[in-house]
Amino acid sequence: MQIDNNLANGANTSTDWNMVDWPKAQRMVRNLRQRIFRATCKSNFKKVRSLQKLMLRSQSNRLVSVRQVTQINHGAKTPGLDKVVVKTPAARGKLVDELCQYQTWKAQPAKRVYIAKANGKMRPLGIVSIRDRCLQAIVKNALEPSWESRFEASSYGFRPGRGTHDAMYRIYTLANARSTKKWVLDADISGAFDNICQEYLLNTLGPTPGRELIRQWLKAGYVEKGVFHQTDQGTAQGGVISPLLLNITLHGMEQALGISSSETGYKPSKRALVKYADDLVVFCKTQADAQAAKQELSQWLAERGLSLAEEKTRIVHLTEGFNFLSFNVKHYHKPGTTKTGWKLLIKPSKQAVQKFRNRLKQEWLQFKGKNVKAVLSRLNPIIRGWANYNRTEVAKKCFSDLDRYMYNREVRYVKRSHPKKSWKWLKARYWGKLNLDREDVWVFGDKQTKRYLLKFSWFPIERHILVKGRASPDDPELKDYWKARQTKKIKELIPSKQRLAQKQQGLCLVCRQTLFNEEELHAHHKIAKAKGGKNRYENLSLVHLFCHQQLHAKEKVEDEE
Repeated sequence: MQIDNNLANGANTSTDWNMVDWPKAQRMVRNLRQRIFRATCKSNFKKVRSLQKLMLRSQSNRLVSVRQVTQINHGAKTPGLDKVVVKTPAARGKLVDELCQYQTWKAQPAKRVYIAKANGKMRPLGIVSIRDRCLQAIVKNALEPSWESRFEASSYGFRPGRGTHDAMYRIYTLANARSTKKWVLDADISGAFDNICQEYLLNTLGPTPGRELIRQWLKAGYVEKGVFHQTDQGTAQGGVISPLLLNITLHGMEQALGISSSETGYKPSKRALVKYADDLVVFCKTQADAQAAKQELSQWLAERGLSLAEEKTRIVHLTEGFNFLSFNVKHYHKPGTTKTGWKLLIKPSKQAVQKFRNRLKQEWLQFKGKNVKAVLSRLNPIIRGWANYNRTEVAKKCFSDLDRYMYNREVRYVKRSHPKKSWKWLKARYWGKLNLDREDVWVFGDKQTKRYLLKFSWFPIERHILVKGRASPDDPELKDYWKARQTKKIKELIPSKQRLAQKQQGLCLVCRQTLFNEEELHAHHKIAKAKGGKNRYENLSLVHLFCHQQLHAKEKVEDEE
């Protein structure tokens, strides 16, 4: 990626990516976000705009945004229409310098690609250029804190500090057997990203800093098979700022449905809402009220250029159940177990389990001719990730069924690998009491290295703790609250990394940010093995992959000096 350092109005500085002070950069961005949040809460919008302009000019914001786009985000290695991919520290430093140039930016069209949806249809994505993605991340950091102070507590999708488990736990509290709201409007917004009314969105944003850039991204168009198409509606699904723009468009849904809430929780209301991006459920007391809610919601969405997907929208009773975010929510008739005779169970949906089994099958088929070490290295992270995601709900039976399925796959694998060996030989070679913490002699693995394949049933069910009210990580008064929530993610790591993460209180020792920002984690030797360092806990620290690379780059420079 070649960048002209002699551009008019350009800075003459050159950014050395390996020497960036990340704790300082992250602290500067965090402090600015908190100040914007606090000023919005006080309705001091003049100060908000001043701070947002400061964020757009901030060198720290540029650094953090480039790191987010080129190293952390999914699709960091996917080029846009300009075919540029930023992979090296030198290229990242040059990109930061380019973003410092004071010139009129013109957004490039997105590259249109398609990915398969669960229903077999294709979902259109707009792959934005790397430069525009970085600019979107910069603008997002300026806008998001202000909107975070206003967003409703019922919104859980694409928001910092919130996720699918918060949405499911909120449903758990609303759908309990004693609830009077037993009728559910299970709805999906049709093509939410592609159909947003751009004029409505721009009017909602108002005279905010960065508005002209947002207008350019909305109007930039896309290129498909070499043909340019204009975009008079919608926002590119795949853009860094698009999820925030969708949440801004859908803000106010609670008020439209007559639902009242406060900073700390909800006030009594005849309806309740849980929304995750373009998926939502409305709990009502009667079927007629659910029908009315559907009509009100349709009219409210029409003003924003949106509509409900009729094929995915239905009104059901909790005894019939519904699927939401890969889980099934349903009341089961259990006489004698509860006062009402009904019991709420939230389980992984049949569709989600079957999709995962299909994935496991494809993985096993890839192991033909490969040794057991390759099997363990590939499957253990997949098992750990799926089990950690689903362990918050009623998944014990599902885990047991998957363990039986995995055992059958293990048997097929070893018989195919050793067709002439007896079952006694195969059992002695691949199964045994490999997990010393469990009295289980049917653990599959490699007896030479003592490594073994995880079992789903080893992951105990642990309830997720719902995020409180409208709490936001940008609220400076909730610093300790969010630190405690991040620390609880340590249990999702493998045991050896759990110990290191606990010692470090869940923080990376290089950038001093949470370990759980979606970056790959590495164990760093404080004293290098080449210099006599040992693989002992006192000589190890847990850091992000790219922080690890920066550490070694600095060590190399120091050794050369």
